[in-house]
Amino acid sequence: MLVLLAGLALSSNCYSQTSGELSAEQMKATRVRADKGDAQAQLVLGLLYLRGGGVTQDFAEAARWLRKAAVQGLATAQWSLGQLYSRGAPGVVQEYPEAVRWFRKAAEQGDAEGEFYLGAAYFYGEGVEKDPIEGIRWYRKSADHGTVQAQSTLGRIYGNGLGGVPQDNAESARWYQKAAERGYAEAQSELGVLYINGNGVPQNYKVGARWLRRAAEQGDLMAQFNLARCYEQNEGIEPDYVQAHMWANLAASKANRPEERMIQEQAEALRDRFAKLMTPAQIAQAQDLASAWKPKTDEGRGKP
Repeated sequence: MLVLLAGLALSSNCYSQTSGELSAEQMKATRVRADKGDAQAQLVLGLLYLRGGGVTQDFAEAARWLRKAAVQGLATAQWSLGQLYSRGAPGVVQEYPEAVRWFRKAAEQGDAEGEFYLGAAYFYGEGVEKDPIEGIRWYRKSADHGTVQAQSTLGRIYGNGLGGVPQDNAESARWYQKAAERGYAEAQSELGVLYINGNGVPQNYKVGARWLRRAAEQGDLMAQFNLARCYEQNEGIEPDYVQAHMWANLAASKANRPEERMIQEQAEALRDRFAKLMTPAQIAQAQDLASAWKPKTDEGRGKP
């Protein structure tokens, strides 16, 4: 049986963003509305300053506008401001308790993102006394409201028996499945491993390889590495040294964090093993495919 590696820990923080930029005329009109107290306009300005969308990035100015909208009860502004305090930035001092205060305000309105970030605060004990069970309660609320990060996080918690809950691979697979069907790459990668190894679901190499491919196509490092291993073992996938070399090569080139170095080294060794079985022309083709490869967006097309 091919035993694949489970993925790395989820990252729980990412700044919220607006989509696109405003024209000069739109920016002027938005600022006028924001100065008059329009909460939605204040939120837009805050997010633009947060990401530097059409304006010079200014975290202090972002916090100022987000706070104005948050005070008026806009949930997105509340958890966005909470993220800013949680991370800290030039002009904004990192303050976990202040972050939790804003996460809670959003969560208590039933906002799924606010629920997720409040869950993370309790689970890891950042800004509040650590209480993993309370964190899981908020994660579940967020997951029930459809947040794929929360669904995938619950999959990881149950799959590893974290936070005082017993390990339950079936429950893990259930939550990963929800997020995977919505196109969340990390959940697809983990679900693929569960199917390959027959943990929590009936063992099915083909289904596992399909989930791995969907995650790999989005650029998930673990999925790319594990998909290459499926090619090596001929489990659930037709032999193809060119494709195998390409996926191993992509995984070998993607390590950005210290904990990913081990995967990078294993991917390099796997790629080199494939190369010994290939002709120079096949190797060149695989290298060209890797160079031209670009991640695809998974639109959440359900089961593979």
